[in-house]
Amino acid sequence: MDLYISHDKSKRLNIYLFGLFFYTSIRIKERVVNLMIKFGKGVVKHRVLILIVAFALLIPSGISFINTRINFDILSYLPSQIETMKGQDIMVDEFGTGALSFVILEDMKDQDIETLADDIEDLKGVNDVIWYGTIADSTLPREAIPDEVYDAFNNKDANSQLMLVTYSDTMGSDETMEAVNKMDKMVKNHCFVAGMAAVNADTKTLVMQQAPIYVIIAALLSMLVMGITMDSIIVPMLFLLSIGMAIIYNLGTNFIQGQISYLTLALTAVLQLAVTMDYSIFLWHSYQEQIDRYDGDKKRAMAHAISHTIVSVTGSSITTIAGFVALCFMSFTLGLDLGIVMAKGVVFGVIGCVTILPALILACDKVIEKTKHKILMPDVSRIASWVTNHYKILAVIFIVVLIPAIYGYTHDQVYYDLAGTMPDSAYSKQANERLDKEYAMGATHIIIAPSDMSKADSISMIDDIKKVDGVKLAVSLDSILGPTIPDDMVPDEAKEIFKNGDYQMMLVSSKYETASDEVNNQITEIKKIVKNYSKDAMLIGEAPCTKDLITITDTDFKRVSAVSIVLIFLIILIVFKSVSLPIILVAVIEFAIFVNMGIPGFTGTKLPFIASIVIGTIQLGATVDYAILMTTKYRKNRYTGMDKKPAITKALADSTNSVIVSALCFFAATFGVGLYSNIDMISSICILLARGAIISMFVVVFILPSMFMIFDKVICATSAGFKNKNLTA
Repeated sequence: MDLYISHDKSKRLNIYLFGLFFYTSIRIKERVVNLMIKFGKGVVKHRVLILIVAFALLIPSGISFINTRINFDILSYLPSQIETMKGQDIMVDEFGTGALSFVILEDMKDQDIETLADDIEDLKGVNDVIWYGTIADSTLPREAIPDEVYDAFNNKDANSQLMLVTYSDTMGSDETMEAVNKMDKMVKNHCFVAGMAAVNADTKTLVMQQAPIYVIIAALLSMLVMGITMDSIIVPMLFLLSIGMAIIYNLGTNFIQGQISYLTLALTAVLQLAVTMDYSIFLWHSYQEQIDRYDGDKKRAMAHAISHTIVSVTGSSITTIAGFVALCFMSFTLGLDLGIVMAKGVVFGVIGCVTILPALILACDKVIEKTKHKILMPDVSRIASWVTNHYKILAVIFIVVLIPAIYGYTHDQVYYDLAGTMPDSAYSKQANERLDKEYAMGATHIIIAPSDMSKADSISMIDDIKKVDGVKLAVSLDSILGPTIPDDMVPDEAKEIFKNGDYQMMLVSSKYETASDEVNNQITEIKKIVKNYSKDAMLIGEAPCTKDLITITDTDFKRVSAVSIVLIFLIILIVFKSVSLPIILVAVIEFAIFVNMGIPGFTGTKLPFIASIVIGTIQLGATVDYAILMTTKYRKNRYTGMDKKPAITKALADSTNSVIVSALCFFAATFGVGLYSNIDMISSICILLARGAIISMFVVVFILPSMFMIFDKVICATSAGFKNKNLTA
């Protein structure tokens, strides 16, 4: 009897606690809703002040953006603790040299070359100029110079000579790039400046010329899409104005990071426009609905539209932000650079959508009403019933396409040669090709060894390196002099170049191109030799850095993919309180990513390494919203008592237009830039993002409803909010 009473009390206590929890949840929800409505009313009331402040903030943001440094050296984002980056610091600190360029001199006499060398050496940012005359001056006869050294600097057949220019700072510094530009002008007609410093200088020129055009193209094509899919000409302009202001705020706050990469600069405006346009569209549609609800009271309608938008857009933006945050987990800190800026851009986009845009819409109300037109986009919601009627066929198509998609995805060809991203018209690319043609010179490695290494060890090490496959030239000061020539016969200038303080510098010229398998194997062999003679010796240069880049980004790709999937999975799990839905939604969008990234595997298109890392993450974070939108409507329909098929059909019909408009806006913002840009790294990313948006659209419209039809019982059993106990009782 006591046990029965105890159990009864426990049951009543549980009921009481559940009731208290339910009541508290309702009260919290009501308070949040009331708070959002108050916020909306505040925005409407102070709309003029908001616009004044918003436009005023453009001034400091613009000034800050102009003064934020742009980094054009991709390799500088490698982890600072790796040996190649430490060696780079030693080069700058001990030798006053952070980069080098090869200058091909055609049809020039020795006296003219000497004059040119002096002029180049006087340029700000140039440390030393080395050519054949630097070594073979009057104190050192031609016969004393090894033939391989002479041949390395001279090509009789092409009537050309080679000059090596070293810079006092890194290859991506403003001073170095300015020196390269001045050299280009000095030697334009009969000389070519090759090397990564020249590539970075050309990249800077192209990006600074093209970046504003990217924004114009993205804006115009987005306006075209919105002109077709919306009933107003003015509203799309207000969307672009609001988003444009958010972009400027975002770029203006990049001073926090100190600098941003050129890739981030080129993509920020385009991506921020693409991923935040949905928020503006949602506000507008919500505003239209609220106008009907409140009998044309536009101020009240806008206040409630803002409150609805905050709740919906905040949830939607979290997945997008999560995609960009995943990039921050890369060891290659270019991901951190892009991830922070884009996550920040989404936040600014949300804030602008619920403050600046409503103020603009209300301020331009009369003009909007006068310029309304019929929506040109046809109603495509009728395909919903066809999809649910043929879900088995679509599920089979999903399985059939998945296999080759995964195969193509896992067989993509990726390139790491940063010079290869440049267009054929780039002066640096022409110079690199000429360097390879006339001197069979690919990558150049630098060995930093202790200066107290014995002359015998130095010569022996160089001899061993010469035996490595693909090594064209390997020299140290000791190997040039040999054991017989005394140091006092060597020009002081040459001594200072090769030996300084605690370190000495040696050069290795390879026949193989940077980032090739051959040069990477060569680097491994040379490292073994170098470490055998001195554990403190280091092998650095563009090719060794690129080899590290390949290793690091391969790990980064796996890490970023895993982090993005886990983050999106957890967000969906929390939003829908479901075990099954995160698996289904992530799987569907990952399928779209496999298809998108699998296409290059079949077409043989080589992708820049960074594209394969960022595309999957961005596509997942930005387009999973399409799936979440449809899932939300599906859950609501099931909760109201609709059967499986009608619930899924209605959810698809109600969300198809929104998904298509969203995908088309994303496509428009990125596709035009991809076609226009002749920098392959930028072009490839934009083309892949544009195609990814369209593929995700088709997958969500055709495949996701099929998954709902197949797994409806599992979804309802493992998810909250799909069953209404009052209806099923």
